[in-house]
Amino acid sequence: MLIFLLFLNRKQALREETPHFLSNPTFSFFTKTPFSSLTSPHFYNFPFNSKPNDNMVQMQRPFLPTFFILVLLFCFSSVSNSVRDHEKENYQFFDFSDSLQKTRQVFSAQTPQHEDPMPATTIKMYNSSVVLSFSLHPRTSVQNDYSTLTLTRLTHDLARVNYINSKVEFALSGYTYSDLELPLTSGASKRVSEYLVRIGVGRPVKSYYMVIDTNTDLNWLQCQPCVACNPQADLIFDPSSSSTYRPISCSSKECGDLPISACSGGTCHYQVRSGYGSYTVGDLATETVWFGSSGSVSGVPFVCTHDNVGLFIATAGLLSLAQAPLSLPSLIKATSFSYCFVDRDSNSSSTLEFNSSPPSDSIIASMVRNPNSKLNNFYYVDIVGIIVGGMKLPIPESIFQVDRDGRGGIILDSRTDVTWLRPRAYNSLRDAFVKYTSELPLAGRFYEFETCYNFSSVRGLVRVPTVSFLFASGKMLPLKPNNYLVRVDSKGTYCFAFALTPGTLSVIGNVQQQGMRVSFDLAKRQLGFSLDKC
Repeated sequence: MLIFLLFLNRKQALREETPHFLSNPTFSFFTKTPFSSLTSPHFYNFPFNSKPNDNMVQMQRPFLPTFFILVLLFCFSSVSNSVRDHEKENYQFFDFSDSLQKTRQVFSAQTPQHEDPMPATTIKMYNSSVVLSFSLHPRTSVQNDYSTLTLTRLTHDLARVNYINSKVEFALSGYTYSDLELPLTSGASKRVSEYLVRIGVGRPVKSYYMVIDTNTDLNWLQCQPCVACNPQADLIFDPSSSSTYRPISCSSKECGDLPISACSGGTCHYQVRSGYGSYTVGDLATETVWFGSSGSVSGVPFVCTHDNVGLFIATAGLLSLAQAPLSLPSLIKATSFSYCFVDRDSNSSSTLEFNSSPPSDSIIASMVRNPNSKLNNFYYVDIVGIIVGGMKLPIPESIFQVDRDGRGGIILDSRTDVTWLRPRAYNSLRDAFVKYTSELPLAGRFYEFETCYNFSSVRGLVRVPTVSFLFASGKMLPLKPNNYLVRVDSKGTYCFAFALTPGTLSVIGNVQQQGMRVSFDLAKRQLGFSLDKC
């Protein structure tokens, strides 16, 4: 294009040059060089009645159109580059074929088996300077159909969000824990997107898979003798076989820290029963916990359950990471912990680490306190907005904030799959994403997912708008496409991984946390997000 424009311009210039040199009656010059060498510097004599620069202007005039054309081309190039930069910043490409391949392989995957942790250095309680870590795995599914798996995941997700919101309303109601009946549902028949740690317990050490939970107050482990226990991959823990198992007395501080307890024979007991047929009964005890090869901690309190329904999902128990007196971070006096969730359908693993420094490139956000102290076991985050395609959505910041009564706000949760938002935030986000993806082939609604796409006939990459969370500091957390587009079957149907919360509390699920190391600085009350640090 540039060459063609220059050619036309030069052709016009040649037409203009000759008449100016031959027909101007006032112009004459003397030179000792041939006419063809006029481009060289020479001495010219101009008649008195001629303007000395007229012919110079005529000679230079062809250059001016060329200059203007070059300026226009430069401007056009700058605009084109700006458009490309705009698209690069506000759109990204989703390689759904790789995601779909993992979906088709998930049913042939087997739960990884690991050797029992080797004995290592025993670490004294309350030593917060030592880095400890567990291996962290996504739960392997045993469903035989991915759409059924997705449906059970979402069913569990809705029950989980309802449960968390009911905890909020319960805490605000003024009742005591003895009055609480929570809608706990059995997970024995469900295979949901949870993350498991491989933990060693007792001496001699035995290994167990336990679900990590950022919003459960206590550590649980199924124990012998077991009146009613859920199926689990490992042998049920037998306290009588461990030399370091110690029951906790009723007069202990730990027994007083339980939300509800009873005393029998001097031993502290814990029991919760819900109105939906879920319950757990167990003893409070201490035991040695092994962090793989990084060491062990002795005297860690936990509930040794003997009769339970609905609290576990084919694992040995739950590992609490909440801000609570009997959670693992509190018990080992950890000043921080971090995890990185790999793809939930992956065979890969990562780590759950305690007392490690966050990556230097972490995007920092602040934890938010709830004015109701009973709800400060949740990890509230100071999100103030959502950005789609480079544009901040018109959502009032108050939608994400905790009100004076303690309602509202937005928390991180390790066991919830997708992100659940209040109506005004959800509707604005959904509408913006639909607007930016109008050229993509739509699919029908899937359970709680309203916005779905059919990529079964699409070849290559799919262009989607960027989605980011905006923190109060002004920093943004950019999400990758697989953080907000999730596959719901093995045919190529993907849905926007956000849903409408049934209560006032918004929840960021583990899908939006996948592929980044999430750090919890308990001392500074900060959250850190570092991409690609699994």
